[in-house]
Amino acid sequence: QPLFKMSHSCSKVGHPHPGQPYKGGNFCAFLPDNHEGLKIAKLLKKAFERGLTFQIKSYNGEERVTWGLIPHKTSWDGGKARNGYPDVQYLHEVGTVL
Repeated sequence: QPLFKMSHSCSKVGHPHPGQPYKGGNFCAFLPDNHEGLKIAKLLKKAFERGLTFQIKSYNGEERVTWGLIPHKTSWDGGKARNGYPDVQYLHEVGTVL
């Protein structure tokens, strides 16, 4: 169960409002503990290291860190509609995105 923490900081060139402060947050995602899950975990780590996991968006005039375009499972239950399991296609879909 990887946990990502993004601190408060100032955005850089390429962000929606360069030089503006933004709020961070705690982000938690889940993967199954099996061969395919471990393979996806390695790809997600590479995406994180390349700055592809998160993005900065404006909400009510405040800049905040949010998940990027890579889909993450943020719950063990609730199904696909709630970013959870069961979702039999998730590992294939996220693997394609990565």
